[in-house]
Amino acid sequence: MGRPPGSRTAVPRTAFGDPHPLVTGTVRDLVPLRLIRVTTAEERGLFRELVGRHHYLGHAVPYGAHLRYLVWAARPQEQVVACAQLSSAAWRMASRDRWIGWDDATRARQLPRVINNSRLLILPWVRVKNLSSTILAHLARRVGADWQAAYGVTPLLLETLIDPARFDGASYRAANWIVVGTTTGRGRNDRGGRRTPRAPKQVLIYPLVRDAARQLREE
Repeated sequence: MGRPPGSRTAVPRTAFGDPHPLVTGTVRDLVPLRLIRVTTAEERGLFRELVGRHHYLGHAVPYGAHLRYLVWAARPQEQVVACAQLSSAAWRMASRDRWIGWDDATRARQLPRVINNSRLLILPWVRVKNLSSTILAHLARRVGADWQAAYGVTPLLLETLIDPARFDGASYRAANWIVVGTTTGRGRNDRGGRRTPRAPKQVLIYPLVRDAARQLREE
């Protein structure tokens, strides 16, 4: 039996996760970028190490369905510059649900068509302007086919949460994500108000199709 969702996992410590020489410049200095879906044991170990050592939330077992990616740059030498994780959407977020126009029954039926960008890590030695927004654009183009292939569901909407005490969300807004509100601080899967309150987060969404809200309401 695997670890329960949200639980912490052991984080490897290898030379791959140690600080590398500083990478600067623009996205053009790195291209082509390749988003490699994590599928092998070696890739899973590398993802776990990089996220576990360098993301402020660390590495935890994803909730529900999930896809993970390693972002490779071709120049100035081939190397991983970022990691991204997409996982099942939060059960209830008032601002997201208002934007869609969901009632409880429709949300329960349609929630699998919403995906949460639960991790985005630019490695700390990589300081390249517009890299985050470029990766988000690549993810938006890629995730629909990958999610459908993995789970048989075509996603219509991406969501993410930003801690305003740490980040301003500029990279997401530059990639055309929409700020729709803030959380109540109850936690992603809290269905009864029993969890310890958390600091409110900014809620951003990205429609993967033009009429995402209508499809999420009506189908």
